[in-house]
This record gives sequence, structure tokens and C-alpha cells, in this order.
Amino acid sequence: MTAVATHVSPWDTDERRELRALVRRFTEREIVPHLEGWEDAGALPRELHRRAGELGLLALGFPEAAGGEGGHLDSATVTEELILAGGSSGLVAGLFTHGIAAPHIALHGSPELVDRFVRPTLRGELIGSLGITEPGTGSDVAAITTRAVRDGDDYVVTGAKTFITSGTRADFVTTAVRTGGPGHRGVSLLVIETDRPGVHRTALRKMGWHCSDTATISLDEVRVPAANLVGPEGSGFRQIMERFGSERLSLAVQAYATALRCVELTIAWARQRETFGAPLASRQVVRHRIAQMARRATVARTYVRDVFLRWEAGGTGSSPGGALAPDLVTELAMAKNQAVEACDWVVDQAVQLHGGAGYLHGVEVERHYRDARILGIGGGTNEIMDEVIAARLGLDG
Repeated sequence: MTAVATHVSPWDTDERRELRALVRRFTEREIVPHLEGWEDAGALPRELHRRAGELGLLALGFPEAAGGEGGHLDSATVTEELILAGGSSGLVAGLFTHGIAAPHIALHGSPELVDRFVRPTLRGELIGSLGITEPGTGSDVAAITTRAVRDGDDYVVTGAKTFITSGTRADFVTTAVRTGGPGHRGVSLLVIETDRPGVHRTALRKMGWHCSDTATISLDEVRVPAANLVGPEGSGFRQIMERFGSERLSLAVQAYATALRCVELTIAWARQRETFGAPLASRQVVRHRIAQMARRATVARTYVRDVFLRWEAGGTGSSPGGALAPDLVTELAMAKNQAVEACDWVVDQAVQLHGGAGYLHGVEVERHYRDARILGIGGGTNEIMDEVIAARLGLDG
């Protein structure tokens, strides 16, 4: 009798099952019991970063040369399981902000910058932020106005950044600055420590992601050593574009994981909740609604995972200068919008089927409902993603 070979999904290897089990234990023991309090406080404790660093969770997806280990798929597995175990996308944003703040330094920074900022961040000893968006510019990265003027061995930086994730707690901000003329060729990346004179931070209150602190950061003639430049002058725009793929896929993973978690929560609620003497799940309209929720969430997961694997194999930006095929850029945009669309619908239905209980602060589906709204804005809005898709279809304006 001939044995039949079975295909094991890269998402379901023995190693990643062990990783999922580790993340689930970490989430259930050290996050879920405290999450509501962190939501009310508006920030995560630094100790949580240190604990995640001790477990090696912060190092996943970073190159070994910078103190990292594993690959992007491991990092995505952590994000997925953390949400499925009772965490939230807001928790992911606050705890793993280094995923957008530190890769540029790890890939393009000097060995000294890697030692000063990346390695301690992966150990959970430092917190980093990424400073791109400005009060007057959003998706148009090439239009930033924050100016860095060379003065001897320093740059003098003046300007402002807003919507900065982990901005009130950050020890450093990987900041997009204008060192040259107008347009994308004049943009550079500069690491700015937040304890430097002239750095001022203002906390922002948000609709969701309450446990993820956000700030506007004003830079008033801040002197920063030229040694803090990440890569050559004028390379900042290219570095930022390299990372958009990973950021968009991370948000897509958060979206479908949130949707799947809300399906689980709604199934449990429908079985438990009785109306007119019978479980809510006995109503056909409810069963069919949950079936539709499960279908949309599962389809989103299937597509995003497929695009993720092809992205990781075909030019991920994990090496300097890595370029993506145009079709893959389009599918990244499709994957993000597909997952966000599924998540938006599923969280809305979850709250509806929970009734009044779903509208209460502290109930998990209420948190997911609030948190989901940012996923179609961050990393490129739904409309920007549609523009990327339309351009590939030959529909340029």
C-alpha cells in the first residue's frame, strides 16, 4: 500500500503550532485580564514590552544580523493568534509598533544605529515610533514639509508629525524629514530621540485602539546628530515605500483575525442567550447571519494568506532594494480591502446579534467594533487601495 503524501500549510507547521500555543498562553495570562484597564488608561505598560521581548515575540520578522529571528510569517502568526485568543488590533498596534518603526534602521542603518535602537527594542527595552504623517499631509508622503537642515555634525529639525502610534511612550521616532528639494528625492529618514530639547508631544484621543497611545509630535529646532541618518540622504521615500507591503498585509491579518474572533464570540453568545424561551441560535435568521459572517471572514483569511505567502517568496522588502512585481502590489491592495470589508461587516453583525449587550463598554465585540474602523484608514486608505487597483486595470486618471 502506497503512502499518500500530505501537504502541510506553512501556516500550520509543528513549529508554528508551538508558536501559536505560546502566544495564546501569553495572551490569556498577561493580556486579557488587564486589557480593559489598559484601554481606560490609554496606553500599555512598558513591562508588557519587556515580557514580549523575553519570549522572543518582538524579534520575529527581523534579520538575524540585527538581533531578529524567524520570518514575516511568524510575525503574522503572532498577530493572528493574539487576536484570536482575546487580544485586539489596538493591542497589536501598541505592542508591535516597532514593526513599522525599526525595520528601516535594521535594513539600512549603520551598525551603530542598529546597536543603539534596534537590538534593545527587540528585547523590549525601548519603544519606537514611525513619524511620517503630518497635519497637512497624509498618504502623500512626497509632500512632507518637516525640514532637517544640516549644521555641522547635526541636523536641525523643525516641523510636526501627527497620528503617531505609541507617540507618547516612544523613546525614539524614525522620522521622515526633508533634507533636500521638493518631491520624493528630498526625503530622508532620521532617528530622533524623544528626550531631545525641542521635542513636544500631545496625546490624542481616538474612537478606537484605546490601549494604543497616539500623539502629535512637534519638533522645534531639534538638534539631531547626522549619524542618526538612516541610509543615504534622499533615500527615505524609497525606504518607506519598501515597507508599505508589510504594513498593509499586517493590517489585513488584523482585519480577518478580528472578524474570525467575532464569529467565535457570536456563536457562543447565540448558544447561550435565550429569547422567548429558546436559544438565540434556534432562530434561522440568526444561524444564517452567523453563517454569512463565517463565510466572509474565512474567505478573507484564505485570500490574505495566499497573497502573504507569494509576497514573502517574491520580493518582500526584507532585503534592501527588494522590489515587488506590479501584479503583487495590486493584490496587496486587494487583500487589504477584502479583509477590511469583511471585518467591517462582521463586527457590525456581531454587535447587532449581541443586542444591547454588544453596545456596552468592556464587552469584547464592542471593542472590536471600535478598533476595526481604523483598519481601512491606516497603511493606505480603502480609496488609495482602490486607486492602486484601478491603475493596474488601466484606469489611470
